[in-house]
Amino acid sequence: MSARAEHVRFSVSWMLAVCCAAAALAGCASGSAPDVLTAPIHTVHTSAGTVAYRELGSGPTLLLIAGADESIDGWPPNFVDALAAHHKVVVFDNAGIGATSAVSAPASLSITAMASQTSALISALRLHRPAVLGWSMGGMIAQALAISHPAQVSRLILAATAPGTGKAVPLPPAATVVGLKPAKVVAQLFPNNQAAAASAYVNAIQQYPGFYGVSAATFHSQYLAAQRWMAGQDAVGRLTRDIRVPTLVAGGTRDRFMAPANERLLAGSVPGAKLLLFDDAGHAFLFQDAARFTRAVETFMG
Repeated sequence: MSARAEHVRFSVSWMLAVCCAAAALAGCASGSAPDVLTAPIHTVHTSAGTVAYRELGSGPTLLLIAGADESIDGWPPNFVDALAAHHKVVVFDNAGIGATSAVSAPASLSITAMASQTSALISALRLHRPAVLGWSMGGMIAQALAISHPAQVSRLILAATAPGTGKAVPLPPAATVVGLKPAKVVAQLFPNNQAAAASAYVNAIQQYPGFYGVSAATFHSQYLAAQRWMAGQDAVGRLTRDIRVPTLVAGGTRDRFMAPANERLLAGSVPGAKLLLFDDAGHAFLFQDAARFTRAVETFMG
């Protein structure tokens, strides 16, 4: 099936009921398919404070790390359910979001500090060595986790992100992003010709009971942490070549937040990493072309 046909199939699935969409993406019977919308939010006390999380599905563990400006409700339900058809999926709120404890004063938030809290979550939940999928800033946290806590990661899937070596193409100026209204930020996650995908994303995440987002102050502190990482100001970020687990780097060729050159640079920095770029896709390529991306994840996970 062509990439265009796959995208049409995915776009239609957004319009179906959640269980039917999950079944279409995951190939499961709707009666037994995992459903993140009914998965409760739990909290666990870790060595780095309280962390809020959801858990669903069964099989090898896959830990999802969200990007900046995303809460636990930022993952489209169909996307999570498709992954949970074959894996135990854990999603959680990063530092200072929802019921998750802050790890520092906002001005001093760092990617490495968020990775340490993620490590504490893995230990508290006894996840052992999960595969880790990080999107955008979450991909930076995933890298820092694999570098600082290598015994806790089995595989890395790094989506729309960048290395912390100081050679990355910088993010757009903060003023052009932080000051935007939420709807405008979401629209920029997708190319201009993918308005339907942007609308589907918004409709999907708003299905969560009690949907909540991230405060402007938290977003700003996350954005600065990501900027410092990409500028090589986070010492752990300069150790990308120390990553020794199978790694898949993926991104969209029309990403307006994260230059595609950063994915190429990252793939070239991690020994043995595989690179997968999605044509006519933006920063949210993994949701825009979810059917193809989830298949790529399944193949990579083996």
